[in-house]
Amino acid sequence: MKTSHTFSILFWINSSRATNGNAELFARVTVNGKRINISLKKKIPIFLWDSKRKKIKGNSNEARQINEYLNQVRTRLFQSFQDLKFKGGLITAELIKADYLGESENSKTLQEILKYHNRKIEKTLASGTIRNFGISENYINRYLQQKLKTTDIYLRKLDYKFISDFETFLIGHYPKGHPKAMSHNTVMKHLQKLGKIVTLAYHLEWIDKDPFIRWKPTFETKQREFLSANELSNLETYAFPLERLDRVRDLFVFSCYTGIAYIDIMNLTKNNILKGVDGSDWIFTNRQKTKSPVTPPLLSKTQDLIHKYENYNQIHWKLFPCH
Repeated sequence: MKTSHTFSILFWINSSRATNGNAELFARVTVNGKRINISLKKKIPIFLWDSKRKKIKGNSNEARQINEYLNQVRTRLFQSFQDLKFKGGLITAELIKADYLGESENSKTLQEILKYHNRKIEKTLASGTIRNFGISENYINRYLQQKLKTTDIYLRKLDYKFISDFETFLIGHYPKGHPKAMSHNTVMKHLQKLGKIVTLAYHLEWIDKDPFIRWKPTFETKQREFLSANELSNLETYAFPLERLDRVRDLFVFSCYTGIAYIDIMNLTKNNILKGVDGSDWIFTNRQKTKSPVTPPLLSKTQDLIHKYENYNQIHWKLFPCH
C-alpha cells in the first residue's frame, strides 16, 4: 500500500471562455497524477494574469487582494490534503475538492443529523417520545436563531462551550404559556436528547469526536408523595358532575391498582386478560415505551372498572373508551 502521495496545486484562467476580456479563475489539484479543477468563482482581466507566476500582475489594491485570496485558497487546499493524510485513509483530488467545497462527511451539519434522526425514530419509538424529541428540536432551533443568529451549524463546530451555552439558554427560557422558566430536570432532559442525536452523528462518523463525552447530566431528586388509602378511597367515591371527568378518574384509579401507564391502558383489550397459574385473572401486556412485560393481577376493584365500560368499544374489544 502506498504511504506517500504526490500533491500539487496550480492556478490558471480559462481564457478560451473569456467574455469581455475577463476569464474565470480555477485551482487545479493533482494527487498521484490525477487532477481535478475547482472554480474559484472569480473573473479577472486576461491582461493582468501572469501565466508564469500564476498570479495577478502589478501591485494595485485589486492585485494584492486577489493574490492574497489565492494564497488563502492554497492554504485551505493544502490543509485538506494534510487532514486526509493524518487520518490515514484514501487521498484523492476529488476528496480534497469535496472538503474544500464543504461537501465531505466532515462538513455535515446539525440540521442534517436532526433530519436523519427523525427518519430513524419515526417507526421505532412511541409517538409520545417522538413528540418530546420534536420539542427539544424546537428549542435547539430557537437557540441557533436567537443566540447564534443562524439556522444551522457544522457538526464539527459543536464543542463543550456550545453545550454549556445551550444549557444557559434553556435555564433562562420561559416556555410559551408558562409563568416561570424550565425546571432544572427539564433542561437536563432536553440536553440529553441533543446528546443522543449528536452521539449518533459520532457513531455515523460524521464527526471525529463526541462533544458530549465529558458532559454528564445532573438531576435534582424530587420527593413524590403517595396517595394514602383514605385519599384514594375519597377519589374513588367522589361524584364528578361531568362524565369526562368521571372517566379520567377511573383511568387514574385503574393505573393506581395495576401500575400500568395511561397510554398502555388505552391499548388494553380483552385478549390481554388471561388466567394465571393460580387460576385467577391477570393482565398480560407490554409497555409501549420500553417493550418490557407488565403482568399485574386483576383485583376486584379493577375488574369492577372493566365491567363498568364493557359496553364501550365492542368492535375493537378495548377495555376502556378511547374518547
